[in-house]
Amino acid sequence: MPEIAAAPPTPPIPLAALLAREELGLRQIAGPVEAGAAVHWVHTSEMADPYPYLLGGELLLSAGVLLKDPDMYVSRIVQAGAAALGFGVAPVYDTVPQALIEACDRHGLPLIEVPPPTTFTAVARAVWRLMAEARHRELRRVTQAQQGLAAAAARPDPVPAVLHQLAARLGGKAVLLAPDGTELSSSGRAPGPDAGAALRRLARVVNRRPAAEEAGRSGAFAGDAPAGSAPGAGEVPKPAPASGTGGATRPVRGTGTGDASRPARGIDEATRPIPASASDAIPGAHLAAYALGGHQGLVLGLATPRREAGDHTVAGVAVVLLSLLTAPHQGADSSGRSAALVRLLLGAGPAEAAALLGTDRWTVVHARGGSGTPFAASALGAALGSALVDPADDGAVRILLPADSEVTPQPGWVLGVSSPVRPDELAAADTQAARAVHRAAATGTDLVRHRGTSLSALLAPEEAAAHARLRLAPLADSPALLDTLRNWLSLHGSWDRTAAAMEIHRNTVRQRIARCAALLDEDLDDADVRMELWFALRHT
Repeated sequence: MPEIAAAPPTPPIPLAALLAREELGLRQIAGPVEAGAAVHWVHTSEMADPYPYLLGGELLLSAGVLLKDPDMYVSRIVQAGAAALGFGVAPVYDTVPQALIEACDRHGLPLIEVPPPTTFTAVARAVWRLMAEARHRELRRVTQAQQGLAAAAARPDPVPAVLHQLAARLGGKAVLLAPDGTELSSSGRAPGPDAGAALRRLARVVNRRPAAEEAGRSGAFAGDAPAGSAPGAGEVPKPAPASGTGGATRPVRGTGTGDASRPARGIDEATRPIPASASDAIPGAHLAAYALGGHQGLVLGLATPRREAGDHTVAGVAVVLLSLLTAPHQGADSSGRSAALVRLLLGAGPAEAAALLGTDRWTVVHARGGSGTPFAASALGAALGSALVDPADDGAVRILLPADSEVTPQPGWVLGVSSPVRPDELAAADTQAARAVHRAAATGTDLVRHRGTSLSALLAPEEAAAHARLRLAPLADSPALLDTLRNWLSLHGSWDRTAAAMEIHRNTVRQRIARCAALLDEDLDDADVRMELWFALRHT
């Protein structure tokens, strides 16, 4: 089956609407009038048996050129699922054959007399015009529903507000169900007394959860249609009317792993794919269930008196909004972040605040790049799985991640990653990440990680710091020289890459390095000198 597009499909038009077009002069002369036939499209054929070329739902137009056996002809049209037969009077027949009228009455097929002045093209054009008007009305309805749902999602109580808006727009009941079928929140009124239990069964089908207690009471697998209404294995159901409650149930296409028409009895449930949505019909109601995103097992259930063409699109918008509203926050939850911030402002130490955020070891990530939009930093944080994001004015971004988080390259970004540290070592990790992102930018690498093991671990930190202060004392009053020397050494003495990393001219780099050599009174081309200076710079 083709996938349903984002926009609602073109709705069919009632046959009565076409008959009401006075300029066509159409007249129904046989077949049921009260059935409310709906026309999905128009097809013209003069074949003796047009069955192989009909899809169902057509207004078939014919002048009866090859009409030999009216009863066989009408029975084949009905078997193909056509909505009605339009018979053109002239040039083959002066009047509609009586045998054709009787056959249409016998088989329940609406028969429309097309008078001589009306061409088949005019009938088809009228159908397309009516369908275009219906589609315009449906698009307007869907657009208004989308706007209403978006506004509801911005309310202080967004989940009940979205359900209320959805129920009002679809004229039925909207309910949020837990994985076990428990009703968490609902709005509206179900069109039938059995809708609630049927929705719970349908939700279990979507979640692929056993429902032994339901099956034991009803004798049917959860989600099975009433006896006789579901197609058998391998049988493709004919399209159901756009409105009404009877007839075969049509599968609802989902946005996730698949669709879910009800399984035929005897199919091993464990072998069936997990559906994203499922539909059903009970007397007086159309039912639909949609799995929400976020891996929470929540299901949106809908019970409406009928199914309109744009209902699936409106429900899809609600599914997206409810998935966002009910999904857990990535990283620490908002209450934990708020509590940690309050404690820090009131004087608590980093370790105490970190405990509220769910971990005692952290990784700092520095990033440069992105699209430059206001949401780029948040999007990067979401991609890495953290809401702890600090966008700087210069375009740099700092992100705090739990130590067990996996950091991978992100399109459009250059990343520097620190070693995992305790909360009281975050300042050092911040420096590590800053140096790593500078190195990544200078070398054209998407991601650089700080290497945590080195010979510096052989000395106590205070001894290493004292040595560094003594070794670099001549440069202590010039942070620019220290920064230039650090970058130049980290990039193996490359003038061009150091200039790129620091965003200065290469001649400025040369001048600063020469000044460092003069103040330190050292030969910076000597590998031993470079090693000693790098060791000292690591502990400044």
